Amino acid sequence: MIEPSLLEILACPKCHSPLREEDAASALACTNSECALVYPVRDGIPVLLIDEATKAA
Repeated sequence: MIEPSLLEILACPKCHSPLREEDAASALACTNSECALVYPVRDGIPVLLIDEATKAA
């Protein structure tokens, strides 16, 4: 689980929209439906690299 205070300040690197937790914090998803990128969380650390992101299903 990502700390709520950290989640408040994190944003999508591509479109700068807020992120939300997905799949019990194993990923962070962009809240912008046009962007819809999902960033992995590895060992509790969000990997906010556009090249590492996948498109939401």
